Amino acid sequence: MEDLKNSETWRVFRIQSELVEGFENLNNLGPAVSVFGSSRVKPGSFYYEKAVELGRMLSFDRFAVITGGGPGIMEGANKGAKEGQGKSVGLNIELSAEQNPNKYQDISLSFRYFFVRKLMFVKYSIGFIIFPGGFGTMDELFEALTLAQTKKISPFPIILFGKDYWSGLLEWFKSNLITNNMIEKEDMGLISLVDEVQEVCTILRAHRRIEDFG
Repeated sequence: MEDLKNSETWRVFRIQSELVEGFENLNNLGPAVSVFGSSRVKPGSFYYEKAVELGRMLSFDRFAVITGGGPGIMEGANKGAKEGQGKSVGLNIELSAEQNPNKYQDISLSFRYFFVRKLMFVKYSIGFIIFPGGFGTMDELFEALTLAQTKKISPFPIILFGKDYWSGLLEWFKSNLITNNMIEKEDMGLISLVDEVQEVCTILRAHRRIEDFG
């Protein structure tokens, strides 16, 4: 943790430098999709291999693939993109328990501040794909839902991959959040729940067509 009482001025400069570096490196990326998920998933496991398959298919659809740059699901998606025809991007974060960037990145950026990194995900993505994960994955999911619900961003696909993993959360939304008037029924339309890589690509292709033709 920084000593914020004594480092506020320098902190502003560090934030500015991270913003500039991100903008300069990602400005010409083209249509991109962000893939989130657990860093603990191992190569050869079901969701890791699905992330590889997805990254490869997205690259053939001319999407750049952006991840958090670490191991697990992030590595799988970067690997698939690197093996395909698209750009593979890692937005790494400096952590106390060091996260080493995976080796499948064409563009690798490192951020000190989560909020700057989050801005890059949202600014340069036309969709989020959320694989099974923990607090960090949930954070990205709820950030996107909040921005879309409040219309701070134009709605884009927020796709949950893995019905077995995510169905319980969505049922809780319906039985608690909607029932207690915490969200509207229509808010559930912000989320797609899928089990197949091809479903993800179909949703993203349709969204890109809408963006292209307005």
